[in-house]
Amino acid sequence: MSERNTEGDTRPGPTREDGPGLVNQVEGYLLWQARVAEAEDRARAFVAALDWLTATQQTEVEKRYTADCLARARGDLERIARRITGLRQEYEERYRLLRARCLAASVACTALALVAAVLLRCLT
Repeated sequence: MSERNTEGDTRPGPTREDGPGLVNQVEGYLLWQARVAEAEDRARAFVAALDWLTATQQTEVEKRYTADCLARARGDLERIARRITGLRQEYEERYRLLRARCLAASVACTALALVAAVLLRCLT
């Protein structure tokens, strides 16, 4: 993850090989930051209704509410990631079996065509 500048020195930074992975990391980071901002906004809205709390108590409730929202979001994302991994394995296995069946069918059709050609040649 480094490039050469005009003097030939290396410096940290993305390279063309980092492309899709780096884009996914940046997208994930931005999505998580949006989730954090949403949780903070919801916490502020929740605490605003509790005007009888002191400022310190409101801050504490806001922090705990935000932490709870983010913990739930992280749990949701982890469940989704596990499900995606399971589906990927399931579909890879199905694809492997389909590929094997297609290969077997191709070999059988080729053998059948070869046998038919030999029989036709023998009959003529």
